[in-house]
Formats: sequence, C-alpha cells, structure tokens
Amino acid sequence: MRILAVADVEEPILWDYFDRDYVKDVDLILSAGDLKKSYLEFLVTMANCPLLYVHGNHDSRYQNDPPEGCICIEEKVFDFHGLRILGLGGSMRYKEGPYMYNESEMERRILKTTPAIAMKNGFDILLAHSPIRGFGDLNDLPHVGYSCFSTLLMRWKPKLMLHGHVHKSYGHFKAEREHPSGARILNVCGHMFIDIPEGSYPGEGKTGSPLYDLYIALQKRKMK
Repeated sequence: MRILAVADVEEPILWDYFDRDYVKDVDLILSAGDLKKSYLEFLVTMANCPLLYVHGNHDSRYQNDPPEGCICIEEKVFDFHGLRILGLGGSMRYKEGPYMYNESEMERRILKTTPAIAMKNGFDILLAHSPIRGFGDLNDLPHVGYSCFSTLLMRWKPKLMLHGHVHKSYGHFKAEREHPSGARILNVCGHMFIDIPEGSYPGEGKTGSPLYDLYIALQKRKMK
C-alpha cells in the first residue's frame, strides 16, 4: 500500500505543476493539518483515492467549511482495508482556538478514543498534527509536543506516527525519528510517500478482536 502524506505547506509539485503520474500508485492520502481546503479537495479529486485528515492549529476555517470529499478522522480509528489509523489533530494551546489543547485536554481526548482502539485491537498509524514532546518538537509553546503521545505509543505500539507542525524552514528539521516503542515517527511537512508492506498490518477483518472481526465479516457478507 502506498500512502501520500501531506501537511503544512501546499507544494507546487502537487498543485501548480501537478502530474497525475506522480501519484498514480497512491492508494490513500493522509493530511496532518494546516492545509487549504482547496488543496485537499484538489488532491482527493486528482489522485482519485480516499483522503483522511486531522486538523492543524490553523484550520479553524474547517469548522464551517470543511474540505469536500475528504474524511475527518479526529478521535476515530479509521479502518482502511485493514490498516488502522488513529486521528488526533491539533497543537498545544497558546491562544484561544478550536484545535488547540493543553496536555490534560489531549490526555482526555486519548482516553475518549480508548474504547475504539481496544475494539479494533490497536492501531497501526497515529495521524497527528503535533509531534511528541522531545521527538522533533521545539521549545516555544506553540510548537511544544505532547508527552501523552509517547504514553499512547508505548501502550499500543503502532508501526508509525505521522505529524507536521514543525516546518523544514524552522531549522533542526529531521524527517524521521525512532521512538522507544518501536514506532517510526515521520514529520511529513510538505509531502512524503510512505510504502506500507503487505503483512505489516493485520488485514481486513483479521485484527484479532473477535467482535470487530465478526462485524467486518458480516459487512462483507451483506455486500455480496
């Protein structure tokens, strides 16, 4: 499975100089936030595959005018052909705004998602806007990461975490880091292609959660 991950910066290669061949093998687009709705709508149309997104701290305009044809996965575990993606957008609260959370508020959001995570027997990718505290964040309050993300990864041990928020132009940028849980942490500011090997995630209806796998089997039966 090939994923196109985007965040923060609308890049000419994906917009002004778009070439369909550049994204022809993409199965799924993941947006880690702070992008114009018109950009996401363009990508989901031209790439002709699903686009899942979380909010960045500058996405308040999405409240009344969300990107059409795209799927918000905030506080959800989205199952894409067996690949389980948990969405937790937003940044550290540094002023009033709809998609900003202090550490305690983000902890409560994680707690809220726990039943959905448990139902699907975990998740494979954490799609966030902000980084983990100490893993690619900065010292200024708007760009401080969340310590509770580290706890989340240690508990469920997903393969990947994707985030943006810390731009390449800020300096000290590093696209990939390793977390003690074993997860790869990718800062996808701009865009990044990610190849997910077959067999590295459970597969559709094979999570090991009896109730959820039964639900998927029943859904497949209905579609026949």
